[in-house]
Amino acid sequence: MPGEEPKTAGDDAFESAWELADTVPGWLTKEQARRLWDEASTLPAGSAAVEIGSHKGRSTLVLGRAVQRRQGTLYAIDPFVEGKLFGGQSTKATFLATVAGADLDSVVVHVHDYSTRVRQGWTDSPALLYIDGKHDYWTCSDDLAWRSRLGEGSAVLVHDAFSSIGVTTAILIKVMFSRDLAYEGREGSLATFRRRTPRLSDRGRILRELPWWVRNVAIKVLLRLRLRPVARALGHTGSYDPY
Repeated sequence: MPGEEPKTAGDDAFESAWELADTVPGWLTKEQARRLWDEASTLPAGSAAVEIGSHKGRSTLVLGRAVQRRQGTLYAIDPFVEGKLFGGQSTKATFLATVAGADLDSVVVHVHDYSTRVRQGWTDSPALLYIDGKHDYWTCSDDLAWRSRLGEGSAVLVHDAFSSIGVTTAILIKVMFSRDLAYEGREGSLATFRRRTPRLSDRGRILRELPWWVRNVAIKVLLRLRLRPVARALGHTGSYDPY
């Protein structure tokens, strides 16, 4: 149709990957998946990417398929902690089945450990970092420190940015005044940072997200108080936290 961009082989490959990923439970939206895909699809051939927090493999599948097209490797770091919130071994089994079902066994390397511990002994230089691990300030701060392993221009993508208190606080303290990481924008709560010297405008862009963050925290409180009509008045129509 007039005005439409012609589809490419990359578009078809993404749609195929998303069709599979969308069958995996999780909170990654299609628009966020496309952001991950676009970044991973531009990596130099043979590059490695690191994913912190894989859960059942929704984002792993998208990143894995993109990295596979670049003949690269995706290191998926997740300790699969036992408990109601994380699921432990049952979640791990689902994750491994997701990877196998997508024929990504030769691409995805699962690292069964805490990201904070893995980082201390990591020597490789990944070309992309995706952070979606534990959302407290201390863990996210340590995960952001992984960027020291990345080269200039590499992407650092952070899920639940300007939505989670812990993640956003880590961004404000560890990124806002840093000299090596610049904020470029977000797709929903998936924020894109770039390993480069930030400009004043990049720092200002972070500040402009704070009202949206306050709104999201307020919605989370309202949902827990079962005040969904009030949350809807703030523009949130779903029954889950804003992602």
